[in-house]
Amino acid sequence: MPLNLTQNALVVLQRRYLKKDKNGVIIENPEEMFRRVSQNITSAETLYNPNADLKKIENEFFEAMSNLEFLPNSPTLMNAGRRLQQLAACFVLPVEDSLDSIFDAVKETAIIHQSGGGTGFSFSRLRPKDDMVGSTSGAASGPVSFMKVFNTATEVIKQGGTRRGANMGVLRVDHPDIIDFATVKNDPLELTNFNISVAVTDVFMKAVEEGREYPLINPRTNEIVKNAKAKDIFDLIVESAWKSGEPGVLFIDRINQANPTPHIGLMDATNPCGEQPLLPYEPCNLGSINLSKMLRKAGNRQEAIGYEIDYKKLERLVRLGIRFLDNVIDMNKYPLPDIERMAKGNRKIGLGVMGFADMLVRLKVPYDSEKAQKIGEGLMQFIKGVAWEASRELAEERGAFPNIKGSIFDKPGVKPVRNATTTTVAPTGTLSIIAGCSSGIEPIYSLSYTRQVLNGIQLPELHPLLSEIAKGDGFYSDELMDYIAKEGSLEQRKDVPDGIKKIFVTAFQILPEGHVRMQAAFQKHTDNAVSKTINFPPEATPADVKKAYLMAYQLGCKGITVYRSGTRAEQVLTCRSTLYC
Repeated sequence: MPLNLTQNALVVLQRRYLKKDKNGVIIENPEEMFRRVSQNITSAETLYNPNADLKKIENEFFEAMSNLEFLPNSPTLMNAGRRLQQLAACFVLPVEDSLDSIFDAVKETAIIHQSGGGTGFSFSRLRPKDDMVGSTSGAASGPVSFMKVFNTATEVIKQGGTRRGANMGVLRVDHPDIIDFATVKNDPLELTNFNISVAVTDVFMKAVEEGREYPLINPRTNEIVKNAKAKDIFDLIVESAWKSGEPGVLFIDRINQANPTPHIGLMDATNPCGEQPLLPYEPCNLGSINLSKMLRKAGNRQEAIGYEIDYKKLERLVRLGIRFLDNVIDMNKYPLPDIERMAKGNRKIGLGVMGFADMLVRLKVPYDSEKAQKIGEGLMQFIKGVAWEASRELAEERGAFPNIKGSIFDKPGVKPVRNATTTTVAPTGTLSIIAGCSSGIEPIYSLSYTRQVLNGIQLPELHPLLSEIAKGDGFYSDELMDYIAKEGSLEQRKDVPDGIKKIFVTAFQILPEGHVRMQAAFQKHTDNAVSKTINFPPEATPADVKKAYLMAYQLGCKGITVYRSGTRAEQVLTCRSTLYC
């Protein structure tokens, strides 16, 4: 079966995913990679059913991946059936207020990065800068200085030979060092291997709304150090995000309201992209369905009038994805015993989507429309419903997750489930290149752009549906394609119908409120969280960013990440023209 892979997909697979010999020579092709992964993940079936039809299940997994309808997270593609066998994308590690704990976490981070995973940490338990150190009567150096130790360790370890380590650093908004933390990345040379987010509480947000002060609390003593004006701190967070894209914000109380296992612990950190809040030592085990493949021709066979969502196919892929990801938990070779205990105790998985913007183009619905938000919300509601149905069926077949007693599912009349969570919307940066579709639930970034991947490789991208629709609607010309390759937008073209311009709307043509509303639409029916970048043009103001942060809180998002174009020397996606981004 010939695989329908783009040139850019082949470049990424050859660089990072396909098996190589000791001399670095590639010794498998993409089809063999998908076969390696499907065979390995299918073998978990024998743990529960010695008579399982392994060939049938393996072929179903293989076809879903090779048809680019479903892909697991990158470490599973890279490592399943190989020596490392480390299949999880990211982990949250605890950092307690002692040198032993801090440097144990540094060591554990090194082990995880070497195995191909990313890490998230809360530094909120560390005593503030200049606080007393009992053993020496000296002064503490504070969370930010210790983050620099983690950053340096990450710098010198290349993950599993395939990708650089990624970290998320989190600090509570009521920590006395919040100002140092919120502004540290205004210097582009600081914490280059970290994303950072402020864990914002409901108490703080209420104080912002009412123009009041709120307490800063020393985590060592639990005593109030001083009061700060909430509005001043919020404005500082906003201004830093406007300058550098960081910090992001996590609405930590809302995250814990959705914690399915509060008896096991509280969540205080996420994976590096923010879409997976996790307990200490939990891994994230993610996969994504390619929505651009979940369509069928509408109308009769003679006269197809466009496309419609194929819910029957989508249901089949959701069920398959849940089974696949549950198998991954058993096949994973965990880097630390504590991680294995948490992974198998809660059996959290996160099935999400990619290709949403491409689906909307096919449906001829503009991304920045109320209709698109309703489609997104409806899709995620459907996916979540089927995902939980599949998890309940797996629980009947294999047993509920071990920590279910005391969880939110431990109620009379509630059927047992196999997994503590089932859905997450990840960014799918590299996976979407392999699948040849738009990433996550992001809009089209630009109709023509350059994507930077590992080791500075530049991949040119031209939206694949554009020429197809231009030919079908009769406005195609070579000159138009050349123009788009240079400029990345249809805005100035009089030869392109207005309706087509609307369906090919790009990230910077969408108002920030449109981005936030779409994130909120998906969050309504997502167990974990939603990765979404709220794109701003270079001329956006701090007031624009503030409005987006407040709106994300009001609409029920679990966090928010913004990026104003041009504020970093290196950015992953760059338009060919500066006219539209």
